[in-house]
Amino acid sequence: MKFQIPILLLISILTSCTTTGEIIIDEKGVDMAHYQENLTECESYAQQVKVGEKTAKGTASGAVVGGAVGAVSHHRDTAEGAAIGAITGGVAGLSEGERDQVRVVKNCLRGRGYHVLN
Repeated sequence: MKFQIPILLLISILTSCTTTGEIIIDEKGVDMAHYQENLTECESYAQQVKVGEKTAKGTASGAVVGGAVGAVSHHRDTAEGAAIGAITGGVAGLSEGERDQVRVVKNCLRGRGYHVLN
């Protein structure tokens, strides 16, 4: 169990990443150099999303819930349940923060007149 938690955490973090590079716009009639400037500005706004804070909150709440489940479960003990809950909650918080960042960029681009397709 000692080695499973770090490995699961690493795999979860690497597979849950969402990037603004996945944003698709209708490029018809778009000056792509100007779009890149706008995209950079919009991404800077997205940095205001507190991803680390969301990750920390998810980790803490996951540990509490996981510990409680572990305490009442016959299959896991409290510490193991808390560890699993912390990982799950932390990854969920990280994922939420990244989704929020992408949402900020998309909204910013829409506000600047771009047709965001996804």
